[in-house]
Amino acid sequence: MFIAHLPAGYLLSDRLSQNRLNRRSLMAVGLFASALPDFDLLWFYFVDGRKTPHHAFVFHWPLFWIGLAAAAWLLARLLRWRVAEPYIFVALACLLLHMVLDSVAAEIHWLKPFSDLQLNLVKVPARYDWWVWNFILHWTFLVELAIVFAAAWMLWRNLARQRIAAPTAPTH
Repeated sequence: MFIAHLPAGYLLSDRLSQNRLNRRSLMAVGLFASALPDFDLLWFYFVDGRKTPHHAFVFHWPLFWIGLAAAAWLLARLLRWRVAEPYIFVALACLLLHMVLDSVAAEIHWLKPFSDLQLNLVKVPARYDWWVWNFILHWTFLVELAIVFAAAWMLWRNLARQRIAAPTAPTH
């Protein structure tokens, strides 16, 4: 996925944060988490020299994020910090959504570090010299575009609702 992680995170965060007083901060956490696994691209380009596929790094291991979320949830419980629980849940949901989206056309190690099994739905053939064209010109890119358009529509709808709900300033 190239362009759908943030819009998909927006859609999921929007759904999970509805009717909550802390909606904006939950949305921010969800958006950040939906893009967080791709921060390993910094390591991929600047440290690893593009030797290892970035989906093989720990930031793309679903069990890493599940373990981290479980530890955060336990710590929040021990500290009786219940306000953290929805943030942990939204973050984990968006992190896992990132992996699900990547699994459409890329290999994800769903059971790493316990197994080297890589799962993906579709193998994108290498037909073009510049690797990006292989993904943009593949049918799976239409899925990305659909997610982007759905998120744009949801954002437009949410902004329209806010304008309707906002009190208007009195005119003199």
